[in-house]
Amino acid sequence: MARYTGPKGRLCRREGLNLFGRPKYAKILERKPSKPGQQQKAGGGSSKRSEYAVQLREKQRLRFMFGLSEKQFKGVCDRAISSKGLTTDNLMRELELRLDNVLYRSGLALTRMQARQLASHGHFLVNGRRVDVPSYQVRVGDKIEARPKSKKSPVFPAILEENKGVSPARWLKVDTKGLSVEVSDVPASGDFEQLVDCQKIIEYYSR
Repeated sequence: MARYTGPKGRLCRREGLNLFGRPKYAKILERKPSKPGQQQKAGGGSSKRSEYAVQLREKQRLRFMFGLSEKQFKGVCDRAISSKGLTTDNLMRELELRLDNVLYRSGLALTRMQARQLASHGHFLVNGRRVDVPSYQVRVGDKIEARPKSKKSPVFPAILEENKGVSPARWLKVDTKGLSVEVSDVPASGDFEQLVDCQKIIEYYSR
């Protein structure tokens, strides 16, 4: 299955979550809390979902949140299951340490989708080397910096202005003037996205 390319507001309504972190999607959910194409019924309750349906829904939510294809996401989950340590932490840590996610979590991009575009267009260097792979796994001590030519782009002042007041992730040191970010620590469980139940996702792939 390819990445979702439809209306993001509609997807947030379908999943019942602000998957992309921007205020406008929270407003859409407030204004239209029901799922697309579904009329709210007064006094009507939803039928109980099967355990498989719950697992599938959690999997889709996290996949959409990070903008991965089905194949990419399955690969991340397979590696998390086969690695040592807590499987749910393995899963989230690999997602958090993607280059595109680091750009998003540092405040140098408004959304993960925008971060993926910036990374894939080669606007950033990792330890002085141009990297254009959004899924590139960064490590503690790595320094990500916008290329000299890219620093002149008008896109970054607009991003920083809109992200004013947004704090970067605890495990990142950000220099907004220099458009750079250093990975200062390994993200821990308290740093991960808390909107999904990762255990359900692991159960889905362990069937």
